[in-house]
Amino acid sequence: MSNRTSLQKRLGIALTFGVTLLWLLGVTASGLVAQHEMNEVFDSALQETAQRVLPLAVTGILNREIGARNETAPALEEHDEHLTYVVRDRQGKILLQSHDADPDVFATLPRKGFSNTSTHRIYGASAVSDTIYIEVAEPLAHRREAALEAGLALLMPLLFLIPVSLLGVWWVVRLSLRRVVEFQQSIESRGAGDLSPVEGGRLPAEFEPVAVAVNRLLERLLRALETERSFTANSAHELRTPLATALAKVQRLKTEVHSDPLRTRVGEIEEALRSLAGLSGKLLELAKAEGGGAISQDQHNLVPILTMVVGDFEGEAPGRINLTLPGREANSFLDPDAFAILARNLIENAVKYGSPDQPVEVSLTADGALRVRNGGNLIPPDQLALLRNRFVRATTHGPGSGLGLAIADAIAEGAGMTLVLRSPATGCGDGFEAEIYLV
Repeated sequence: MSNRTSLQKRLGIALTFGVTLLWLLGVTASGLVAQHEMNEVFDSALQETAQRVLPLAVTGILNREIGARNETAPALEEHDEHLTYVVRDRQGKILLQSHDADPDVFATLPRKGFSNTSTHRIYGASAVSDTIYIEVAEPLAHRREAALEAGLALLMPLLFLIPVSLLGVWWVVRLSLRRVVEFQQSIESRGAGDLSPVEGGRLPAEFEPVAVAVNRLLERLLRALETERSFTANSAHELRTPLATALAKVQRLKTEVHSDPLRTRVGEIEEALRSLAGLSGKLLELAKAEGGGAISQDQHNLVPILTMVVGDFEGEAPGRINLTLPGREANSFLDPDAFAILARNLIENAVKYGSPDQPVEVSLTADGALRVRNGGNLIPPDQLALLRNRFVRATTHGPGSGLGLAIADAIAEGAGMTLVLRSPATGCGDGFEAEIYLV
């Protein structure tokens, strides 16, 4: 199985990751801006509190009796005081403080302006010629809590927006690449023998040149196959006719010759012409097998074709071939002519090289398994591995060109099938068996 990722999946993941990252970056930036603005508001509140409280505190302190002790501003009701203040003199003596103020938060001597401690943000101001100071403190934890709540308020909508945006991204990518996926599926689903043009008119502009290039390639391939088939057919006619004519003339000459030595030589010429005619036929079958076209666009029932092929051998080997056929049709996309050539070569190989006193078993199952079995001597593994090659024969004295199994293997390979050769045959101690699944 291929480990390559589809374009649709790559775009979906990349856009999803990008949108999510942009959302998060936007929320982070918004949170930082909100925090900065809130700090400005909080600082302004510190200043405003100091400027409002200081005049009142000064008035109260100046009207106080001399020697009076520090006063704490009363609270009208219980509440959390985020802003606390102390009013001190120049030496740091506390003159007035809010009800919840902690003197340890402030420095020993008062200061004007903004300052920070580890826990508080402090603003100081002075009055009466810098003799009375007020310092207002706010806990930094309060600011962090406010910033966190603002960030969560910005982040909460993303719990809804991010899934919606992800679904939107996947839907847009799927919709945009729908034509491309259909184009891919149309090419993937067509059979090896389907050379018709692919439909690319509705593809995106970026993929349209691919469809044009594929159609041009299919057109060139179709022309090449048609040229090869035409050449094969013409060659068969042009070669067989002269050879048949020459063979007929030699046979006629043989009947007119009365000298035994000359008759023997004419017989040798006749046998050579027969061998040449057989070899030319095998070479034409090999050219057809290697030229493509082993797969057709429609399925065909192989049972009547195999029956006809076996019937052709009745005159050569009467009663020797045992044919077993399924009780129903055995359909395959294998081209009928290619199947006939394949079956004929396998059966011819079994008849020629099998033991003449043992039958040739030919069987075709409903699931498309063709098996041809014959008796005879064992073939060594090293020779068995070479029988698919051209002009290679096992150790035998029988006639033949060594092309039968090469033709059968070429057809099987062109159809995407596998021809299995065994010796000994399945369930036997000797013999030879050829098996191929045609579906």
